[in-house]
Amino acid sequence: MQDNNSQMRLKGKKRRKNENAILFGSIILCIITLFSVTLCMIMVFKYSAAQLENVEVMNELEVLQGNYTEEEVAALINSNTEEVFKQASDETRKEILDSMKDMMLSGDGALKMIRHFYPDEIVMVDASQYYFFPILDKLEQHTYVKDNFVVNEDELLEYYEGDNIISHKGIDVSKYQEKIDWKKVAQDDVEYAFIRLGIRGYTEGEIKKDDTFNNNIEGALKNNIDVGVYFFSQATSVEEAKEEAEFVLNEIEPYNVTYPVVLDVEAVNVDNARTEDVTKEERTEYCIAFCDMIKNAGYTPMIYGNLKTFMMLLDIEQLEDYDKWFAQYDTELYYPYDFKVWQYTDKGKVNGISTDVDMNISFESLAQ
Repeated sequence: MQDNNSQMRLKGKKRRKNENAILFGSIILCIITLFSVTLCMIMVFKYSAAQLENVEVMNELEVLQGNYTEEEVAALINSNTEEVFKQASDETRKEILDSMKDMMLSGDGALKMIRHFYPDEIVMVDASQYYFFPILDKLEQHTYVKDNFVVNEDELLEYYEGDNIISHKGIDVSKYQEKIDWKKVAQDDVEYAFIRLGIRGYTEGEIKKDDTFNNNIEGALKNNIDVGVYFFSQATSVEEAKEEAEFVLNEIEPYNVTYPVVLDVEAVNVDNARTEDVTKEERTEYCIAFCDMIKNAGYTPMIYGNLKTFMMLLDIEQLEDYDKWFAQYDTELYYPYDFKVWQYTDKGKVNGISTDVDMNISFESLAQ
């Protein structure tokens, strides 16, 4: 147990760390605002005009420029920048600017830099707009350790505890993987597969079964691969959500589905999308209706989505009781809340599948 002096030193360090984080955050917002007029890049980093030609940096600048008016830029600069830098020590200012410079030189974009300075918020970009979501302590958070994720020589993501790999290798497939040799898939150490069962049409709303569903689920089960299914929802009412659940339950009844039955919730960027005007509250209600029917039928419901799904399309506070399948195609995990499966790439290679395939990692067997 630490003595009182040690505890006081730790508290002092933590307080200084929090103060620096707040200061860093204030400064980074000011710097990002200045980015929108590009001249700030020269002022802060003393970069030459030639260095500002970097394509990735310029792309980020174009995104940022759409979020601030000239008046907002001037107001933020006048009210914050000078005062914030006055309050910072020379050492702190140098630390901040050196950190920012290192991130820019390493090719990190503005989004990654913002996330670095806002560790207590979830930061995302959608339609050229930045969004900040506070991390909610009342929601269960995952305990996965960043350094325990390792990409092996086959470009597969694995999770270690000590010297032991505890993660499970999985895939998800649909008609886009064409004809699959499931015997070869099993020989490639794939433990489980989520099979697309069907979708509801984006505009007309018709429920359609995936053309390869039956062949895929039968092939996987025949080769002792655990199976779950997913359905791409476009429900616009509770009744339609229940219709989707009933369709799924009828189709899987003949099969031994031991892995979760998943509702795929994603934004659709097409003209005349029938879900265009569905609100966050409504979509959450439909999601609950689907999951409850699946649960009552004896299966494990699960919700699939990406950062936008869980931050903007659904009210995750109402969905705490359901398992999550998180999609992020970057092996540096950026999501604080609990999830059971991580879809980490759509460019995977598996024996028996001629196309790219989605790869998934889970941290326990999900078979019931």
